[in-house]
Amino acid sequence: MITINNIVRRKIEQTYEQLSPFELKDKLISLANKNGDTSIWAMLNAGRGNPNWIAATPREAFFTLGQFAMEETRSTWRDADLAGMPKTNNISARLKTYLEQHQDAPGADFLKKALDYGAINWGFNPDAWIHELVDGIIGDNYPVPDRMLSHLEQVVHDYLIQEMCNNDSPPGKYDLFAVEGGTAAMCYIFDSLIANKLLSIGDKIALMVPTFTPYLEIPHLERYNFEIIRINALEMDERGIHTWQYANSEIDKLANPSIKALYVVNPSNPPSVAIRNESKDHIIKLVKEHNPNLMIITDDVYGTFVNKFRSLMAELPFNTLGVYSFSKYFGATGWRLGVIAVHQDNVFDQLLKDLPRDETDALAERYGTISLHPEQLRFIDRMVADSRQVALNHTAGLSTPQQVQMGLFALFALLDRENRYKKLTQRICRHRQELLYEGFGLELRTDQFDAAYYSQIDLLVWAEIKYGHKFSDYLQANYEPTDILFRLAEESSIVLLNGWGFGGPKWSIRTSLANLNDEAYLQIGKTVQKTFEEYATSWKALK
Repeated sequence: MITINNIVRRKIEQTYEQLSPFELKDKLISLANKNGDTSIWAMLNAGRGNPNWIAATPREAFFTLGQFAMEETRSTWRDADLAGMPKTNNISARLKTYLEQHQDAPGADFLKKALDYGAINWGFNPDAWIHELVDGIIGDNYPVPDRMLSHLEQVVHDYLIQEMCNNDSPPGKYDLFAVEGGTAAMCYIFDSLIANKLLSIGDKIALMVPTFTPYLEIPHLERYNFEIIRINALEMDERGIHTWQYANSEIDKLANPSIKALYVVNPSNPPSVAIRNESKDHIIKLVKEHNPNLMIITDDVYGTFVNKFRSLMAELPFNTLGVYSFSKYFGATGWRLGVIAVHQDNVFDQLLKDLPRDETDALAERYGTISLHPEQLRFIDRMVADSRQVALNHTAGLSTPQQVQMGLFALFALLDRENRYKKLTQRICRHRQELLYEGFGLELRTDQFDAAYYSQIDLLVWAEIKYGHKFSDYLQANYEPTDILFRLAEESSIVLLNGWGFGGPKWSIRTSLANLNDEAYLQIGKTVQKTFEEYATSWKALK
């Protein structure tokens, strides 16, 4: 039962609406913990997108490989607690022997296939391939090359072609930079674009919204202060329900050549809907005809949850820098594994060449300590240097054990010819989505572009469909959009997030479909509907 005055409550809610959804989440969690049943709360915190599954086989392979690696170090030098560095010569044969002797070790069969796959599919020297994995998992050397270990770069490259390009690679090749997750990738990208004069403070950039909250917040920081043009997913179907797609009239904004960069999460966050093919075609047409120097940065972390997904990095490789994180698909948020992909023929390098002389001279001085020909340094290599303030470039790179786990994840997907793991994770998300909508009492729209990793429901649309525009007007006049979130936390120990904080409709709520047990989603749906009906009861009482 709410005990504080409604006016005071609205002021409090208005104050919290200024926060990022993830900061608001902490307040909601504290309310749920204080006022509700914490055993329920622990089960129904659907505010964060951390999946409650993990890819087990590539992790088992990681630890079994680690045991072999330790035997290798001990065979080189054994002195109490001290061991040596693994040797390259004949190491692949020793691994085969080890796996034959430990056939029941977790992940052993997968490691055998990985060893063969490297030699057969990429023509890797078996000893060089296995030594990179073993030396990498031990972590006894700096990452060399610093962008990414050479064999593992090829592995992850092919994984990206399979998952982000639907096995249809554009001509040429991508260079990869292994980084500490997708968020680190975005920090490096923003900083390097500024440092290399490809973007300047106050420049005009476009964001496709709704989107991951930091992409809304970072451009407004003092060091960037970009002018933001929003490309809004405003389209609705014949019933007035959001499709979370972009009308051509919104995409047309990109024809303005003063827009220097486009940031997109695809599939989106929180609707988790991929850009449909017709809209991608329209983007391609506009870029090629009106804004050929547009720099596109696409974050495709949810792409694996949509069948036949093709990223803009596949459709517009010259203009697009791809960011991919292994966190969601493999249940690896704690590993912090991400990669930046830049096609070898790209607009970023072209724009560097076109900079005025005074700016190229200044950049030559910036990178002069790491290259005899700094003017030839490519944008992706500048990002690597910038990630360590240039002066510490010799220590750049993602830790080698992280790179090995990343490579094993990628190999696992490449070897899964029947997509068993993909089908399983997709089925989990879709089943939870069905349960949530069953609880809501809403019809679930069939959509081939829906990743079903999150659900975003616009309560005003729901209100109008159920009771008409007068009820919708009543809600807006008497309550804050976050009121239902506070009620859910206080009364039912359910934590959801506000869609407005992601650039979505003001009265929308976001539910993660990844991090709770299946039965929780039916309960969330029923509780949200019950709370929603309490508003309707109050409205009807006024008639």
